[in-house]
Amino acid sequence: MSGHARLKAQLEKKLSELLERASEIEDGLSSPGSTDWEDHATESEDDEVMASLGDLTRSEIHEIRLALSRIESGHYGTCVGCGQPIATERLAALPFATTCIRCA
Repeated sequence: MSGHARLKAQLEKKLSELLERASEIEDGLSSPGSTDWEDHATESEDDEVMASLGDLTRSEIHEIRLALSRIESGHYGTCVGCGQPIATERLAALPFATTCIRCA
């Protein structure tokens, strides 16, 4: 399996996990709250944390989809700023990087 094919499979797996997590977060946020005001206050705080996690999850989903699109189009690993190759080490650390370290 080529490097891009292996990376694509890893990104698709991560995307699937994130989509499942996003669904669980949205289900948790849409569940009816408690009628007890103290419990409701605690649930509201939990909802804020869950909403923040949901925002981070959606952001990561978006970045992974962009990386998959770049793999499909043959542009993966090329800096969108200067057009030079993105260092392998940078892509290993941040697989959805779209810029080289100089353009970041």
